[in-house]
Amino acid sequence: MGGCAMTDPLLQVRDLEVGYRTGGVDLPALRGVCLDVAPGEVVAVVGESGSGKSTLAHAVVGLLPPNASVEAGSVTLGGDELLGRSERAMRPIRGARIGLVPQDPTVSLNPVQRIGRQVAEALRVHGLAGRRSAPLAAIDLLERAGLPEPHVRARQYPHELSGGMRQRVLIAIAIAAGPALLIADEPTSALDATVQKRILDHLETLTRESGTAVLLVTHDLGVAADRADRIAVMSGGRLVEQGPTGRILAAATDPYTRTLLAAAPGLVARPDTAAEPARVVVPARRAPTETVAAASPLVSVRGLVKDFPLPRSAGRGAVLRAVDDVSFDIGRGETLALVGESGSGKSTTARLVLRLADPTAGTVTFDGADVTGLRGEAWRALRRRAQLVYQNPYASLDPRFSVAEVIVEPLRAFKVGTAAERRARAADLVDRVALPESVLDRKPVELSGGQRQRVAIARALALEPDLVVCDEPVSALDVSVQAQVLDLLAELQAQQQLAYLFISHDLAVVRRIAHRVGVMRDGRLLEVAPTETLFASPREDYTRELLAAVAGTRARKVEVAS
Repeated sequence: MGGCAMTDPLLQVRDLEVGYRTGGVDLPALRGVCLDVAPGEVVAVVGESGSGKSTLAHAVVGLLPPNASVEAGSVTLGGDELLGRSERAMRPIRGARIGLVPQDPTVSLNPVQRIGRQVAEALRVHGLAGRRSAPLAAIDLLERAGLPEPHVRARQYPHELSGGMRQRVLIAIAIAAGPALLIADEPTSALDATVQKRILDHLETLTRESGTAVLLVTHDLGVAADRADRIAVMSGGRLVEQGPTGRILAAATDPYTRTLLAAAPGLVARPDTAAEPARVVVPARRAPTETVAAASPLVSVRGLVKDFPLPRSAGRGAVLRAVDDVSFDIGRGETLALVGESGSGKSTTARLVLRLADPTAGTVTFDGADVTGLRGEAWRALRRRAQLVYQNPYASLDPRFSVAEVIVEPLRAFKVGTAAERRARAADLVDRVALPESVLDRKPVELSGGQRQRVAIARALALEPDLVVCDEPVSALDVSVQAQVLDLLAELQAQQQLAYLFISHDLAVVRRIAHRVGVMRDGRLLEVAPTETLFASPREDYTRELLAAVAGTRARKVEVAS
């Protein structure tokens, strides 16, 4: 258990208890939390959704929601008590002594103000620049935060910047007044791995140079392992374990911590064989390489191209080539993963394979038949054999339907079975995805994220497809739930010889599930190789860059060296 340390830190949290009042019921969120952060130290607070880690961060900076109340405890910064201060008394502390990098730059930046003005406002609020000097000082601050061409970015609006650039703007605002403590609340969770690495590298440099203390809130143990001096693990509002990063990784004492470490894809050791995913090995399963060798592939893509027309302002006939001469095969019972950063063309390729969009050129062959130009009933027949699991289980399930209605919807659409037979099929499917039959009469809102994704998988299996396209199916899930869903996909594949086209930007996740990996960039497929071959000896420089960006890479290197 995490006890209260007897030290003289910059930030000192003692016996903190916070509760929420929801629907007339008091719910505890923090239970006796004790935590220290020393000057120049990076402390990562990790845990799953609902563990209390963000509540802890918001309590420190005085930004708890109206229905929250601090019931006990103390939070001091440099010896000054923060709890109990009025909003007016907290304002000079925020920014000047405590900087905050929030999770979502889309929500945190004003969409109708230019970037330079928003950064300049942070400088003026804290008396660090006047009306005339603030615009130039803002450009200097954007440059410190690592934005290319800061003078150009200062004149742009948030929607004109990439996600990584917007996050750098938030960092610029957070460090404007040179705070002693920086709270980074999931600062890179929505970013691609390479962008995430560049942001964290730069943040690390800035804080090390200035001696700033960092409280890093994250659900990603790989990020914590790479970046933190100490790790504090939260579960159910309690701090269950804390200590130096090396000790937590090598000899965690709490069962919950060990569960998180085992589930973190970036920290999982390399599997012994590329013929099976890392976590689930089913002896009866036939190796995909043998299947492909013995028979023709289930899916064959050749010379796939997809152009999107650009606005007239871009020139007459101007197009964006989202997919550029892509070719690959998927065997029965095989998982082919397509990886790459946002905008690489991987999701567009998946839509073309499913015929949810028409290619500009090229062919898609499914089970020996050219399906590139299918229409009408022939297209519907293909849809029965190829299904899709979306990224976000919160948005992909109709909130008005019960779970039973969600699962049997494809059966109704194709007029398969009677109402009683469909209900029985739904019961069988929820059992196969390890959910109790009682969930059938519940609404999606009553389920957790992991349960919703299991329902989405059950729905995709309702018509007994041969191919399931998984488009970032675990990126919205906590790490332990993520591991459960990946295991489930592997088990179902072993039982039914399902083929998966697995779309992801996360190579650590891909390593656990895929037999082969294709790397995409700017619409082109740079290389395709068996998973462990690609990890051990990537051919392309870009692939090596992706591999170097996998969270947990630093920690594994340190472990090997020691």
